[in-house]
Amino acid sequence: QVQVVESGGGLVQAGGSLRLSCAASGSISFIRAMGWYRQAPGKQRESVATITSGGSTNYADSVKGRFTSSRDNNAKNTMYLQMNSLKPEDTAVYYCNVVTLQRLQGFWGQGTQVTVSS
Repeated sequence: QVQVVESGGGLVQAGGSLRLSCAASGSISFIRAMGWYRQAPGKQRESVATITSGGSTNYADSVKGRFTSSRDNNAKNTMYLQMNSLKPEDTAVYYCNVVTLQRLQGFWGQGTQVTVSS
């Protein structure tokens, strides 16, 4: 089994920054990709940023230039999301998804709340 834990959420004013962390542990043979997703109240879950095992990254248009996803060089099962210039519309629960060889749909964490006040 694989456990995924997100941390780093909180309340911040518009224009501020937050750094989210995602740590995966357990029976992990190989991580194909890790991704950040978010779900705002009344909306569907959407992809925010993904990073592959080779280091390729993809971002939603709404966060390009403001958010940066990275993997920890010393702890490959850890991923970060640096969020700058936050906007009220970034308010959501942010989830981490870890795609492994065993499970292509990935493993999900419980999520961390990000609230941006105007």
